Amino acid sequence: MSGERTTAADPYFPDHGDSRYRVHRYELALEYRPGPNRLAGTARLSAIAGRAPLTEFQLNLSDFRVGRILVNGRAPHYTHRGGRLRVRPAKPLSAGAAFTVEVNYAGNPKPVRSPWGGLGWEELTDGALVASQPVGAPSWYPCNDRPADKASYQISVNTPSAYTVVAGGRLLTRTTKASTTTWVYEQAAPTSSYLVGLSIGMYQTVLLGDPGLGGVPQSAHVPAHLLSRFSRDFARQPAMMRLFEELFGPYPFGEYAVVVADEELDVPVEAQGLSLFGANHVDGARGSERLVAHELAHQWFGNSVTIADWRHIWLNEGLAKYAEWLWSERSGGRAAHELAAVAHRFLAALPQDLKLADPGRKLMFDDRLYERGGLAVHAVRCALGDAAFFPMLRDWATVHRHGVVTTASFAAHVSRYATEPVDALLTAWLRQPALPPFPVPHGSPSIPARPTYPPTNGGSGGLGRASA
Repeated sequence: MSGERTTAADPYFPDHGDSRYRVHRYELALEYRPGPNRLAGTARLSAIAGRAPLTEFQLNLSDFRVGRILVNGRAPHYTHRGGRLRVRPAKPLSAGAAFTVEVNYAGNPKPVRSPWGGLGWEELTDGALVASQPVGAPSWYPCNDRPADKASYQISVNTPSAYTVVAGGRLLTRTTKASTTTWVYEQAAPTSSYLVGLSIGMYQTVLLGDPGLGGVPQSAHVPAHLLSRFSRDFARQPAMMRLFEELFGPYPFGEYAVVVADEELDVPVEAQGLSLFGANHVDGARGSERLVAHELAHQWFGNSVTIADWRHIWLNEGLAKYAEWLWSERSGGRAAHELAAVAHRFLAALPQDLKLADPGRKLMFDDRLYERGGLAVHAVRCALGDAAFFPMLRDWATVHRHGVVTTASFAAHVSRYATEPVDALLTAWLRQPALPPFPVPHGSPSIPARPTYPPTNGGSGGLGRASA
């Protein structure tokens, strides 16, 4: 695991996260009643103090009623306001010391307000789902809410037995007593708080393809009336998985699940080992297939290889956007070079005021960040040539598997595969707002000579924001 640990507060969300300690495990025991939208939980955090003694620390937690807090089994002093739980242990914690925090809380979960609308826990017509990027995790559990602080998770949810509970990770047990069922999931891989996904709804569970020996188990949880459309729209996800493992290295987690909520969502949302789609993303005509590819690609770029702070979000979205183009290219649709040209024309007609490597909070989900991010990756491909570009891409995902990265670490990584300096190219694409000229390919920009998979319906790469 690579490790670019950051100690400064996230410049975009300084009230979220606390760099004075890190959490290595969360154990969440939750009870949820969909009718009244009532959540009661106990969160147990196993953490390690940083390089200085801890006289106090902070967790992020929304407007729940806190019943009890224990630090190493003793009641601390604490205050809870404005989404921040400030904890002062009865005895200061030594530098580097392991400690536990237990928080009992209850209330009616609701999304965290943000410039992009509500984030986190969303009550649905019948059930709930969690879509936390970037700062919605405190809407349902107390956490050190910063992307660089990755931990393992065990999540137990008790809810009425008619509902299916889906979380990222492996389902350990499902136990029914009377009219309720407790579902227990384990996500052993290091996970950022915003990537802890959860969905509670009336779903049919189906398997996508036969993973075979050593393959990745892929499941889907879909409302019954959408199953026939879903079966066409997601039929090629197993082929995407094979392609992305070829291009990016082994799938980084134990399994992959998709959920289709029984209502419309603005955009699909990635979580660790899990992606959430809306009913509007299922049309029976593969109209959202590029989004299926985009969300799957995030399992490598964003979830396994995680940004140190939100300034670097282009690394998540630009690489996932480029994965869309690679899927189109490899499956008989339009080549990545053609889709990059479309994106370049799109961007050339828009204001030139976005710096990819540090877009600012206001522009971090701007459509231009996705398109320019994909273009920047394509520019690197054109500069390196395919013989160096694809090993570079695979090694990026492999070397930093389950790690934390920055734009600077990406630039350094790219430079190691270049036969000529790429500093000027990277500076122009990543750190200057003006749109550089469309890149000229070094050799042929096509992979492979002919499609490996049957053609897509139209092969459209599309434009616009692909995921939250």
